Amino acid sequence: MRTAPLRRTRRTGAVVLVSALTLTALAACGTSSSDNGSGNPGSGSSDPAAPLDPKTKVTITIDCMPPAAKAAELKEWKEDVAAFHKIYPNVTIEGRSTPGQCLEPPRFTAMLKAKSQPDVFYTYFTDLPQVLDNDGAEDITAYVNDKTVPALKDIDPNVLGSLKHDGKLYGLPTSNYTMGLLINRKLFRQAGLDPDSPPRTWDEVRAAAKKIAALGNGIAGYGDYSAANTGGWHFTAEIYSLGGDIVDTSGKKAAFNNDIGKQVARTLHAMRWEDDSMGKTQLLKWGDLQKQIATDKLGMFLAAPDDIAYMVQQLGATYENFGMGPIPGGKNTLAGGNNYMIKKGISADKIKAAIAWLNFKNLTVGKGQFDWARTKADQLPVGVPQPNFWLGESKKKDDAARAANATMPVANFKAFMDNPVPGKAEPPKAQEIYKVLDNVMSGILTNKDADVDKLLSTAEAQVNQVLATQ
Repeated sequence: MRTAPLRRTRRTGAVVLVSALTLTALAACGTSSSDNGSGNPGSGSSDPAAPLDPKTKVTITIDCMPPAAKAAELKEWKEDVAAFHKIYPNVTIEGRSTPGQCLEPPRFTAMLKAKSQPDVFYTYFTDLPQVLDNDGAEDITAYVNDKTVPALKDIDPNVLGSLKHDGKLYGLPTSNYTMGLLINRKLFRQAGLDPDSPPRTWDEVRAAAKKIAALGNGIAGYGDYSAANTGGWHFTAEIYSLGGDIVDTSGKKAAFNNDIGKQVARTLHAMRWEDDSMGKTQLLKWGDLQKQIATDKLGMFLAAPDDIAYMVQQLGATYENFGMGPIPGGKNTLAGGNNYMIKKGISADKIKAAIAWLNFKNLTVGKGQFDWARTKADQLPVGVPQPNFWLGESKKKDDAARAANATMPVANFKAFMDNPVPGKAEPPKAQEIYKVLDNVMSGILTNKDADVDKLLSTAEAQVNQVLATQ
């Protein structure tokens, strides 16, 4: 799923970029581009594993240049293009900033079908099947190695795995996320709970929710979604947290109508109706819980870390009021993120230039998106625990720089950072399945007499029908 405006694996029409259609050449090469972007024959190495030769003359188009409305992000983009141009003076970067192009599904699908995507185009972790179905992405396996992407060994293999099919690599990541338990520290303290030790099991969540709801004044202890596909998204996350699945390993049958699915459903039903700890307002969707917790009306809910920055930047909340722990249950957590893929059929020189750009902008600790000192100076948030795909020495360096330049109390997220939970990707046909599972969540949370077994059995049949449809 995709929640806040910077992330993730949900592709919905609710979040769009607000900028005029532009095609802007941001790096003036100082020489004319007579090759029309196809690459200068003989200027690069014929070996795909060799890094881009700085003498290579080529033009590449890049998706999702920040729009003018995001002034600080656009400033940083332009700075990075200029710095990249000093290393590769004959590469022209043309940035594209189109309303909705990066996030809105009909436009993305139409772009793939028309083969009109830029040379380097933005995708979510869950987009690979659709892209491959449309023969849209280049196999870059031979081009990516520790010379072209020096920090390659420190990228979480699970993240890279989201970009692989049949052992072939079709893109490079820019960010990722895993879900955890977001808490309101103020309400935790008022309820006599330790905000530095968020609940680690669903029994603990239930007990803490009771204490928080007992504060009165319309405060809910735990919140959940049940509309606009977000209920199914959260039901999936909760199933994962206990080691369950939504779809079996064949990808053809539902796998949630079992003891784990019933445990999740019955726990939520009990919290809603027996404990009265989830509030009376239901049929909530993304944005509703954020408003509740930002105004001290909600104690906790499942979220990804960048919800915190969203609530501060868009809802007027303060960083100090939030904390985060790992997802209760701790078996698996729903994961996702963002990538760039490279258009099928472009020249070898353009592929090399694209990889050089992605390495510079998105995959080098201390530079590009990981220049935390610059991010802080530009008054953008630093300290949100994502992207977090680094391992080894790269992780140590990035964590240190992030902490040194933090614009928020990173200690509040220590429980989340110190207790990583294995990430698990969204199920196939995720949005169609989430729509079905919304009915389970809405039934549980709006009907005191809900028949959990019947809800799950009906949803199972409907999901099996979704999976059987080509």
